[in-house]
Amino acid sequence: MNRLTKILFALTIACGLASPQASAQEKGLTVFAAASMKNALDEVDAAYTAKTAVKVTASYAASSALAKQIDQGAPADIFLSADTDWMDYATKEKTIKTDTRTNLLGNSIVLIAPKDSSIDKVKIASGFDLAKLAGDGRIATGDVNSVPVGKYAKAALEKLGAWDAAAPKFAMAESVRAALTLVARGEAVLGIVYATDAKVEPLVKIVGTFPADSHPPIIYPVAETTSAGPGATDYLAFLHSQAAKTIFEKYGFTFLTSIKS
Repeated sequence: MNRLTKILFALTIACGLASPQASAQEKGLTVFAAASMKNALDEVDAAYTAKTAVKVTASYAASSALAKQIDQGAPADIFLSADTDWMDYATKEKTIKTDTRTNLLGNSIVLIAPKDSSIDKVKIASGFDLAKLAGDGRIATGDVNSVPVGKYAKAALEKLGAWDAAAPKFAMAESVRAALTLVARGEAVLGIVYATDAKVEPLVKIVGTFPADSHPPIIYPVAETTSAGPGATDYLAFLHSQAAKTIFEKYGFTFLTSIKS
């Protein structure tokens, strides 16, 4: 075997030995996550990539849309929903590994207005007149029939006796971030979004917080999908780590699960 042949042979062996890891890193992980997760999860993913060199691609949308996409065969390793209903849907459709499911985060819903709005602090309680507060303007939130934030908003307003009068004024958005944008642009005079969304948008202000007992608990469950690759388990463990907890809490989420080392 001449010198050139030996070099080529050695390179072939080296590439063959390195290819599984290189392939895994090149493929990375795909996470389907609720739109309200974007800022926090982008930072968590960056921390995970810095630690492992594994690239994470996150697809953000309403949990309803993501659950249906996974059901239709969209490739995803992790599903992170903004409510338990759509994770239950994934369980029913057998698109997640139920033994990996945990309740990861909590949140709250708030009433927002454009930053320069004359509307200021509002007490949200029984008898709260949202319709009167909105006047001739629109109120933005997620679709109350499917998008989690909209479902939470409707439940709260029904319990407070404010839904019937306010319902005609609602502008239903495809996701919580779309609703947030409507308020930030002044296209809606009020909006109902998660507290974490309001925190990252400088063009809106929080004018009231809905009582926790006015709606079902806001829970973000997470699970591996049934088509998840081998790297999903390590990523899921990272979501339960102290490093991830610190980031999530910085953005205003409540960490609901125990820390995994």
